Amino acid sequence: MMKNKVIPDVNQNHWVERSLEAVWHPCTQMKHHESFPLIAITHGKGPWLYDDKGNALLDCISSWWTNLFGHSNPRINLAICNQLEKIEHVMLAGFTHPPVVELSEKLSALTQNHLGHAFYASDGASAVEIALKMSHHFWQLNNKPSKKKFVCLENGYHGETLGALAVTDVAIFREAYGSLLQDVFTVESPDARKAKFGESTEEIAKQAASSLEKLFAQEHQNIAAIIVEPLVQCAGQMAIHSPEYLRRVRALCNQYDIHFIADEIAVGCGRSGKFFACEHAGIWPDFLTLSKGITGGYLPLSLCLTTENIYRAFYSDQTKHGFLHSHSYTGNPLACAAALACLEIFETDNILEKNLIGAQELANAFAWAQTDSRIEHWRQQGMILAFDIKNDSLKNSATFPREMFSAGIDEGILIRPIANTIYVMPPYTLTSSQTLQMGEAVQHALNRVLT
Repeated sequence: MMKNKVIPDVNQNHWVERSLEAVWHPCTQMKHHESFPLIAITHGKGPWLYDDKGNALLDCISSWWTNLFGHSNPRINLAICNQLEKIEHVMLAGFTHPPVVELSEKLSALTQNHLGHAFYASDGASAVEIALKMSHHFWQLNNKPSKKKFVCLENGYHGETLGALAVTDVAIFREAYGSLLQDVFTVESPDARKAKFGESTEEIAKQAASSLEKLFAQEHQNIAAIIVEPLVQCAGQMAIHSPEYLRRVRALCNQYDIHFIADEIAVGCGRSGKFFACEHAGIWPDFLTLSKGITGGYLPLSLCLTTENIYRAFYSDQTKHGFLHSHSYTGNPLACAAALACLEIFETDNILEKNLIGAQELANAFAWAQTDSRIEHWRQQGMILAFDIKNDSLKNSATFPREMFSAGIDEGILIRPIANTIYVMPPYTLTSSQTLQMGEAVQHALNRVLT
C-alpha cells in the first residue's frame, strides 16, 4: 500500500537518536529499540500522524485511545487559544474559573444529574486514586472503618500509580510491584470469550455476578468498593461483556452497601456507542472516572464524578473531614476549555448518531476477519473493534505485537496489538474510505507477519 507523503522537515532528522539518549519511554524495554527504531512524529492533521521522513500514518488507535476528533482540530485549537488569552492556570484551592464550572455542570447534566460533583486531576490513574480514596474515607466518616478493601476483575486495568495498580490484574505489573500493593479481592471477569458452545454473553455475565455475590455475602463488612471497566476491559485484550453484568453489580452493591466505581477512562466519551458506557445498562455508579478522550487527546485532564450523598459526607466544619487530595494542575483552564470544545462538537455535530454509522462502517471494513481461519473471537462495542489471532497461527507469541506494529507502520497505519489481540479504536472523524483503508492495511500487515 502506498503511504501518503509530505515534505520532510530537515531539522528533525536526529530526534530519534536524541530521544534514545535523553528520554525514558513508558511501558517500554528501551533495549528493544536497538533493533526496533523509534518513530519521530513531527505533526498531525485529522486522523494522520506525520514522521520526520515525511511518511503519513493513519492513527488507528487514537494515540492510546485519546484522540476523538482528529489531530490539530481547528475548533479545539481555537478554544485553547481563546482561553490562553484569558488565564492559562490558577490553582483550584480557594479559587475557581468559568471553564471548570461550565465543564462540571455539563458533565453532571450528561449523567441526568445522578453524578453532580466533579473532582479533577490530570491522568486516568489519578482519577482512580481519587475514587478509591473517596470511598475509603466515606466509610471512615460513616463509622464503618472496617470497609476498606477493594474488589477488582481479573485482567482488569486501572492505571499504574500504587492505588490504581493494586486494583489492576496484569501479571507483569504484579510481578514487578506486587510487594508494594494493598491486598484486594480479584473476581472472575464476565469476558464473553469464556462462552462455550451454546452459551450466551448474558449467561457468562450472570455466572460472574453469581461468583461476585458469594464474595459480597461473606466480606461485605470489609469491602469499600468494586471497580469495573464497563463493557470493555481495554488493556485486558479488549475483553467485552454484556451490560447485564453492570446491572447485577449495581443491584449487589445496593444490597450489600458497597460502592460501585465505573472506570470509564477508556470507554467513556462515546467509545461504547453512548457517551457513558454505563448507559447501556441503564444504571449509574457511585463514582465514574473519565480521562483520555475528554479533551479530545489534547491536554492531560481527568476527573471523578460522584453523588450528592457522597459529597455531603465530607461537608463539615472540620478540615479533617474534607477530601484530602490535591493536584497542582487540578481543573486546568486550558484543559477544561479543550474538554468544553469536545462536548460542543458532540452536541452540534450529532457525534453519537454519526458513530452508529461509523461503527457499521468499521464492522464492514473488518468483515474479512470474521471468516479468516487464523482469527477467533471477533468482537465489537461501538467504535472499538478487536479480534484474536489463534495461538497455532503465531510464529512467536512474544514478538508478535512488535512485528505487527512494525508491519503496520510499513502499511501506513499505527496499530498496537495487546498480546495476540489486534484492535482498532480510531478517531470518530474517519471518512468511509479511510475506514476501508484501515481495514485493508491491517489485513495486509497481518498477512506479512503470519506468512
